[in-house]
Amino acid sequence: MRLFLVLVTLGLAISLTLASFSTSAAKPKARDISHLISKEEFSRYKDVADFIDQSPKVTINVEPSKSDIAEYGQHAKSLTGSDCDRDGKMDDNPTCNAVFYKLWLKYAR
Repeated sequence: MRLFLVLVTLGLAISLTLASFSTSAAKPKARDISHLISKEEFSRYKDVADFIDQSPKVTINVEPSKSDIAEYGQHAKSLTGSDCDRDGKMDDNPTCNAVFYKLWLKYAR
């Protein structure tokens, strides 16, 4: 019984350690794009939502899910989103927020 508890505890500890590594790796890293967006241009954005709305748009093709195929048939599925860090790839909301915040820190002073 003790061996079982030790193994369960060890397994739980390993799982928690791996989970912490995966969540820390998923944090967005904001690129410095101040060479692409001047202070004057940045000052025209009302807030982060406006920054995201006015960022270049990127469209990617994704595989349709089984429910998409059942509802719409076998068609290509695409998603359109913002490229906040201007690297040609669609960015998620935390990345866009981080890019805006980095610009705000640089230009707000």
